[in-house]
Formats: sequence, C-alpha cells, structure tokens
Amino acid sequence: MKIAIIGGSGFVGTSLINKLKEDNNYQVKNLDIAQSKKHHEITSITDIRDYCSLTKSLAGCDCVVLLAAQHRDDVSPVSLYYDTNVKGMENALKAMEDNSIKRLIFYSSVSIYGLNTKNPNEDTVPLPFNHYGKSKWEAEIILNKWKDKNPDAKITVIRPCVIFGEGNRGNVYNLLAQIESGRFLMVGSGENKKSMAYIENITGFTKYILERQQSNYEVYNYVDKPDLSMNELIRIVNQSLGRKSSHIKIPYCIGLLGAYCFDILAKILRRKFVVSSIRVKKFCANSQISSEKMLATGFTPPYTIGEALKRTINYEWPDEVHSK
Repeated sequence: MKIAIIGGSGFVGTSLINKLKEDNNYQVKNLDIAQSKKHHEITSITDIRDYCSLTKSLAGCDCVVLLAAQHRDDVSPVSLYYDTNVKGMENALKAMEDNSIKRLIFYSSVSIYGLNTKNPNEDTVPLPFNHYGKSKWEAEIILNKWKDKNPDAKITVIRPCVIFGEGNRGNVYNLLAQIESGRFLMVGSGENKKSMAYIENITGFTKYILERQQSNYEVYNYVDKPDLSMNELIRIVNQSLGRKSSHIKIPYCIGLLGAYCFDILAKILRRKFVVSSIRVKKFCANSQISSEKMLATGFTPPYTIGEALKRTINYEWPDEVHSK
C-alpha cells in the first residue's frame, strides 16, 4: 500500500512513519510544508492550502493519513485555523478524488467536545469552545458530506486527547518542564482528571486500524486509561524525578486573573507567553474521554500511562532521573 501522510514532519507523523517503514507492506511518502528532520528522503514540500500542489503530490497513492493542522492555543490570526484545518480538508478530499483515492485516516480531536466534558463518547453532540475545536469539527462535517457522496470510500476518524511522549514540545511537556524546573505552582484543587495519549500507543493504534478496518466509516476517541487527576500526575512526575510534591495551591480565580494579565501583556508586547487564560482554563478543567469503542477493537496499548510518563521523563531529563 502506498500511503501519503499529509503533515508528517511533526511529532505524530514522525512516529507513525517510523512504524510504517518497519513494515515492508507499506510505501510511505510525507507531504508537509516543513522538511522532516528524520525522514527528509521521503518528504515532499507541500502546503495543504495549495490544492494544485497537493493533487500532484498524491499521484499514485492508495491511502491518505491527514495530520496537517493548526493546533496551538495561540495561533494568530485565527483565520489560520480555518485555512489549514477546514480548507485543507476540502483540498485534500478534492485531491483524493482527482487521484481516485478512497482510503483516508483523519486525525480530528476530542477538543470538539468542549471543556469540562463528562466522559463523552463518539456519539456525544460536539460543543467546541475554541477555534481549534471548532475548525476540527467543521472539517469532520465536510468529511461526512464527502462520505455520503462516496459510499465506497473507507474512512477512519481518530479523535485524540492531548498527546505526549519523548521529544514532544506540547502542553504536557511544558507542564513536565515546569515541574522539573521547580517553578510549578498548582492552580485549583488538582482533583480534576485528564485523559492523555502516549505517542507510541496512538500511532500503534493508527497502524492497527489501517490493517483491520471493516466498515466504510469509523470514528474513535483515543485515550490511554486510566485518567489521572492533576495531583496524581504531578505525584508520578515528582517520584520519577526523586522529589517530594509541593502542597502549595493557588485558588482558581486568582490563577485565572493572573493569566488574563498575561493575555493583555501578550497583546501589548506582541509576544507569546507560556501562561494564558485559555491554558489555565484547560489545565483546571475535567477532560475525561470515553475509550470504550477503541478498546472494543481488540487493540492493546503497549505501554501503561504510568510507564509512558516515566519513559518520557527519563528521555527528557536522564541525568536527574539517574542521579536520584
């Protein structure tokens, strides 16, 4: 099978390419606006917003894995979310039609469910709260309409929760780095629980589904269970680093007020700060997502969430871990 990964130069794409290249059943090419640091020999510089370029790059492929997205919390202008995530979906589907490609795996997001979710499953009505979630849901709507016009296509939508792992520089890494630096302060009670996904597990699931899809349209949340409270998560991190956890906690209202001050400074100075109101809201929110449908496929994640955190910490701060 000849597989084109759109947006494969990033964290998830690099891990997925690693897995697929280990299997002689796949020929993989990466289409990305940025060069891949690890897989430059199979990378074609392609912007998903450029329909003509995308159509040429997909020639001869059998399957598309769509990862390309604007996903940071602080993308500016906000129109970039829709140019890449929504218009990009439209371009990808048109380019697939031009090349008679009928197989697609699309990475959406559990952010379509909104904040403080109560274990939503794949049938829960979406209620996105930010532009990232809204644009991902709009992309899914477009994909659903395309599916109805192409009943012979095989489509899988994967909705991941926050993904972390070795080498990632996303929100989980920022949290781990704050704890490691000794500058972390808990905002809120810390009893809110978070669903997370380890990179080796979710890309393993993606390959698993690629090989086993039965129906023409499938949607899966991806979560590595059990969900950890923020207090539990921080305790695991500190134990791995050989430290004691601090019991100092900042009330949510005070933490949010301080974050709004950073928002104002960011606009005045035209700078991006680690602290923002949306990140504080996300940090203190419950985000537990159902994984029952994913587990019903028979897939067994190779690593537990505790093992995944320890592997990540050992990779990022090996000297501190080994010296404890």
